[in-house]
Amino acid sequence: MTTGRICTREVYLADPDETVEAIAHRMHERGVGSLLVLDDARRPVGIVTDRDLVLRVLAADRDPLTTRVADVMTRDPRTVGEETPIEQTLSLMRAYGVRRVPVVDPGGTLVGVVTLDDVLTLLTEELTIVGEVLSKQNPPRLLDDLLV
Repeated sequence: MTTGRICTREVYLADPDETVEAIAHRMHERGVGSLLVLDDARRPVGIVTDRDLVLRVLAADRDPLTTRVADVMTRDPRTVGEETPIEQTLSLMRAYGVRRVPVVDPGGTLVGVVTLDDVLTLLTEELTIVGEVLSKQNPPRLLDDLLV
Protein backbone atom coordinates (compact mmCIF):
# COMPACT_ATOMS: atom_id res chain seq x y z
CA MET A 1 0.00 0.00 0.00
CA THR A 2 1.23 3.49 -0.79
CA THR A 3 1.63 6.39 1.59
CA GLY A 4 -0.53 8.59 -0.63
CA ARG A 5 -3.46 6.27 -0.01
CA ILE A 6 -3.56 6.92 3.74
CA CYS A 7 -2.14 10.43 4.08
CA THR A 8 -4.28 13.32 5.24
CA ARG A 9 -4.86 15.73 2.37
CA GLU A 10 -6.07 18.63 4.50
CA VAL A 11 -2.86 20.15 5.84
CA TYR A 12 -2.64 23.23 8.05
CA LEU A 13 0.11 25.73 7.41
CA ALA A 14 2.19 28.29 9.25
CA ASP A 15 4.05 31.34 8.02
CA PRO A 16 7.70 31.53 9.09
CA ASP A 17 7.17 35.10 10.36
CA GLU A 18 4.22 34.22 12.64
CA THR A 19 4.72 34.09 16.36
CA VAL A 20 4.64 30.72 18.04
CA GLU A 21 1.87 32.07 20.27
CA ALA A 22 -0.34 32.54 17.19
CA ILE A 23 0.33 29.09 15.80
CA ALA A 24 -0.10 27.42 19.18
CA HIS A 25 -3.63 28.82 19.29
CA ARG A 26 -4.29 27.65 15.72
CA MET A 27 -2.98 24.14 16.48
CA HIS A 28 -5.25 23.99 19.52
CA GLU A 29 -8.32 25.23 17.60
CA ARG A 30 -7.79 22.72 14.80
CA GLY A 31 -6.77 19.83 17.02
CA VAL A 32 -3.49 19.18 15.22
CA GLY A 33 0.03 18.57 16.48
CA SER A 34 1.93 20.15 13.61
CA LEU A 35 1.87 22.84 10.95
CA LEU A 36 3.87 22.88 7.75
CA VAL A 37 5.77 25.82 6.30
CA LEU A 38 5.86 26.01 2.50
CA ASP A 39 7.85 28.03 0.01
CA ASP A 40 6.23 29.95 -2.84
CA ALA A 41 6.10 26.77 -4.97
CA ARG A 42 4.21 24.94 -2.16
CA ARG A 43 7.21 22.74 -1.32
CA PRO A 44 7.74 21.94 2.38
CA VAL A 45 10.59 23.96 3.86
CA GLY A 46 9.73 23.49 7.52
CA ILE A 47 7.53 21.81 10.06
CA VAL A 48 6.70 22.95 13.56
CA THR A 49 5.23 20.51 16.05
CA ASP A 50 3.72 20.73 19.51
CA ARG A 51 6.94 19.10 20.75
CA ASP A 52 8.98 21.87 19.12
CA LEU A 53 6.93 24.44 21.01
CA VAL A 54 7.57 22.70 24.32
CA LEU A 55 11.28 21.99 23.85
CA ARG A 56 12.40 24.97 21.77
CA VAL A 57 10.20 27.65 23.29
CA LEU A 58 8.88 26.81 26.76
CA ALA A 59 11.80 24.74 28.03
CA ALA A 60 14.25 27.25 26.52
CA ASP A 61 12.51 30.17 28.30
CA ARG A 62 11.75 31.93 25.02
CA ASP A 63 8.89 34.39 24.77
CA PRO A 64 6.07 32.87 22.68
CA LEU A 65 4.79 36.37 21.87
CA THR A 66 8.02 37.35 20.11
CA THR A 67 9.55 34.04 18.99
CA ARG A 68 8.91 33.40 15.32
CA VAL A 69 8.08 30.09 13.68
CA ALA A 70 11.27 30.34 11.58
CA ASP A 71 13.29 30.32 14.80
CA VAL A 72 11.91 27.01 16.10
CA MET A 73 10.71 25.00 13.11
CA THR A 74 12.55 21.97 11.82
CA ARG A 75 13.96 23.08 8.50
CA ASP A 76 13.92 20.96 5.35
CA PRO A 77 11.80 18.13 6.72
CA ARG A 78 12.19 14.69 5.21
CA THR A 79 9.42 13.99 2.72
CA VAL A 80 8.02 10.96 0.95
CA GLY A 81 6.26 10.62 -2.38
CA GLU A 82 2.67 9.53 -2.78
CA GLU A 83 3.82 6.22 -4.27
CA THR A 84 6.22 5.45 -1.42
CA PRO A 85 5.30 2.13 0.21
CA ILE A 86 4.06 2.53 3.78
CA GLU A 87 6.83 0.23 5.02
CA GLN A 88 9.46 2.60 3.61
CA THR A 89 7.71 5.59 5.21
CA LEU A 90 7.70 3.79 8.57
CA SER A 91 11.42 3.08 8.18
CA LEU A 92 12.06 6.77 7.59
CA MET A 93 9.97 7.70 10.65
CA ARG A 94 11.91 5.25 12.78
CA ALA A 95 15.32 6.33 11.43
CA TYR A 96 14.68 10.02 12.10
CA GLY A 97 12.47 9.69 15.17
CA VAL A 98 9.52 11.56 13.66
CA ARG A 99 5.79 10.96 13.88
CA ARG A 100 4.78 13.10 10.89
CA VAL A 101 6.09 13.23 7.33
CA PRO A 102 4.99 15.55 4.51
CA VAL A 103 3.85 13.75 1.37
CA VAL A 104 4.78 15.35 -1.96
CA ASP A 105 4.08 14.85 -5.64
CA PRO A 106 6.91 14.11 -8.13
CA GLY A 107 7.66 17.85 -8.36
CA GLY A 108 8.05 18.16 -4.60
CA THR A 109 4.76 20.00 -4.10
CA LEU A 110 2.89 19.21 -0.88
CA VAL A 111 -0.12 16.92 -1.28
CA GLY A 112 -0.61 15.77 2.30
CA VAL A 113 0.94 14.61 5.53
CA VAL A 114 1.14 11.11 6.94
CA THR A 115 1.28 10.53 10.67
CA LEU A 116 2.06 7.55 12.81
CA ASP A 117 -1.60 7.68 13.88
CA ASP A 118 -2.64 7.26 10.23
CA VAL A 119 -0.53 4.11 9.98
CA LEU A 120 -1.86 2.75 13.28
CA THR A 121 -5.44 3.35 12.12
CA LEU A 122 -4.74 1.45 8.91
CA LEU A 123 -3.17 -1.46 10.79
CA THR A 124 -6.13 -1.62 13.17
CA GLU A 125 -8.57 -1.75 10.25
CA GLU A 126 -6.53 -4.41 8.47
CA LEU A 127 -6.23 -6.59 11.58
CA THR A 128 -9.98 -6.28 12.18
CA ILE A 129 -10.61 -7.59 8.66
CA VAL A 130 -8.19 -10.47 9.22
CA GLY A 131 -10.00 -11.33 12.46
CA GLU A 132 -13.36 -11.32 10.70
CA VAL A 133 -12.06 -13.62 7.97
CA LEU A 134 -10.59 -16.01 10.51
CA SER A 135 -13.77 -16.13 12.58
CA LYS A 136 -15.83 -16.99 9.48
CA GLN A 137 -13.44 -19.75 8.49
CA ASN A 138 -13.13 -21.17 11.98
CA PRO A 139 -16.31 -20.49 13.92
CA PRO A 140 -15.83 -20.61 17.67
CA ARG A 141 -16.58 -24.01 19.16
CA LEU A 142 -18.25 -24.63 22.45
CA LEU A 143 -16.22 -26.37 25.12
CA ASP A 144 -18.91 -29.08 25.31
CA ASP A 145 -18.34 -29.88 21.61
CA LEU A 146 -14.61 -30.28 22.21
CA LEU A 147 -15.10 -32.68 25.12
CA VAL A 148 -17.30 -35.11 23.18
